[in-house]
Amino acid sequence: MFHPALFKGANVVVTGAGRGIGLEVARQFLDCGAHVLLHGGRAPPDSMPDFLTEAIEEARAHVVYADFLGPQGVAEVVRRADDLFEAVHVLVNNAGTMVGRFPAGTLTDEQYETVVRLNQTSVMEVTRGLLPALRRADTAAIVNTVSISALTGGSPGSAIYSATKAFVSTYSKALARELAPDGIRVNCVSPGTITTDFHERYSTPEKLEATRKSIPLQRLGTAQDCAPAYLFLASNALSGYVTGQVLEVNGGQLIC
Repeated sequence: MFHPALFKGANVVVTGAGRGIGLEVARQFLDCGAHVLLHGGRAPPDSMPDFLTEAIEEARAHVVYADFLGPQGVAEVVRRADDLFEAVHVLVNNAGTMVGRFPAGTLTDEQYETVVRLNQTSVMEVTRGLLPALRRADTAAIVNTVSISALTGGSPGSAIYSATKAFVSTYSKALARELAPDGIRVNCVSPGTITTDFHERYSTPEKLEATRKSIPLQRLGTAQDCAPAYLFLASNALSGYVTGQVLEVNGGQLIC
């Protein structure tokens, strides 16, 4: 899709890359010549896609497994990146999930803290931990995953998830101003309703079909629809004058 040497010589870290959008983002970075560290989630899967197995054998990709709910999860990813790379050119903060649908009146402290920890605190901690490596790059980019629900508020039971994504959006805009003197651009990709296992877990088929009918392009999105937006925002050649922005990828589901 992009030139195979677009990210030649670039070191890229992608969190939440065990499946879905994160895995596809990592695949496309590898296809464009990058050296990629994937955070594959809490534990190894039963099987690994062929492209990733091949990239690991060729030392173009490395995988680290870490639980971002644990006290050393983020630190393990940062340590691995520091061991592998002298500098980090691209950081994609994609890790996070809804965890569940929690009605406002019955939300527990534990549920609240889990959602905030995974979607909000981990983004801050990974960014903070890798800032020295990002600053060592001539130019660097941070691309954070938010969500259409950061603007719409989401659907019932997703209030805290939506709020954490809104936090990341505002945090990213503030970081864009703060880190611009260091040559670090910060942007977000905001997916709409995407056909990954996220919605298989948290949305009914009936809800997804109703959503599909409401989208101007008349289909749900895919990970392949989303990934090019990350590469565009990560590339200084393609978006070197773009920072502090949120790129909505939703088929017209939200037009604002």
